[in-house]
Amino acid sequence: MISYCNMQLITKSEVVIIKNKIKGKGDNMVLDSLKNAHLYSNLSERIAIGLKYLQEKDFSNVEAGKYEIQGSNVYAAVSINNSKAASQCKAEAHKKYIDIQYVVSGSEKISYNNISDMIEASEYNEMKDVQFYRGVLEELTVKPGYFAIFFPEDVHMPGIVVDEPLLVKKVVVKIAL
Repeated sequence: MISYCNMQLITKSEVVIIKNKIKGKGDNMVLDSLKNAHLYSNLSERIAIGLKYLQEKDFSNVEAGKYEIQGSNVYAAVSINNSKAASQCKAEAHKKYIDIQYVVSGSEKISYNNISDMIEASEYNEMKDVQFYRGVLEELTVKPGYFAIFFPEDVHMPGIVVDEPLLVKKVVVKIAL
């Protein structure tokens, strides 16, 4: 069991809770199969709403665009992009929203690190709720049917090629804090 905000989550072998969290460093990022979404519903009501949306919606025919779930508090952005070399991607973090990034088709790597271990590479853009960073990142491979949850302290760089560039269909559910 891993403690999160004084709650206990029963983890399965597929679950990846960032190793720094276990070492007490404070990272909260989660990677898991959508089959296990119920394990995270108690993190917050809005996270539960976002995960339920991902579980219930068939994204096979959903076009790229923005979709309201609960107004500006919970919404989804569907994208279809080719994965790229890490050198063409940017490490980012958000202050107003949590990201749930779900891969529908294709596969991509997402690099990550705790914000305290990164160097600011831009000013915070309040309108876009994004700030870019540079520094050493670790990589995770996100396959179809898997999601990652990134909290404000989790710098993340999505869209990275796994072996060769692939068309990746992805849903990013934005959860207002």
